[in-house]
Amino acid sequence: MANLTTLSPFRNLSRWDPLRDFREMYRDMQSRLPYAATDMPPEIKIDIAEDDQAYTVKAEIPGATKDDIQVSIDGNDVAISVEVKREKEEKGKNTVYCERYYGKQYRSFSLEHPVDDLRASAAYKDGILQLTLPKKAGNGRKKLAVQ
Repeated sequence: MANLTTLSPFRNLSRWDPLRDFREMYRDMQSRLPYAATDMPPEIKIDIAEDDQAYTVKAEIPGATKDDIQVSIDGNDVAISVEVKREKEEKGKNTVYCERYYGKQYRSFSLEHPVDDLRASAAYKDGILQLTLPKKAGNGRKKLAVQ
C-alpha cells in the first residue's frame, strides 16, 4: 500500500522565506562535496556544561597530540587552536582517497561568567580535550551609589 500524504497548498506560505530554497540547495550541495571542494576546515565540535562553580568543555580533536593544542583564556573568552600534521606517506603506496583533515583548526566562544584562568585545567585523552574552567569569585559587576 502506498504512503498517503495530505496536500496543503498553503504549507510553503506559512513561513514565507524567499531564500529558503537557495539555502537548502547550498547546504545539500555542500554535504555532497568532499572537503577539498568546499575550502572550509571542519569546525571543532564542543559541548559546554555549567554548574555553580565551573564550566566543563569537551572538544573533539581527533588525530592531534597534546603538544599540538593551544588553549587561551581572556576573561570570559576561550579560544582553542590545533594543528594536525600529516603522517609521512610510505614509499610505494599511493593514496586512493583521503577525507581526513590536516592543517590548522580554530574555535573560540564566550561564556556568561569570567573564568578564573589560574585554576583552569585541561586534559586530552582519546581525541577529546576536556577543559575545567572555574568561574571567578563574584560576578565581576559593581553597583555604584548615585550621589
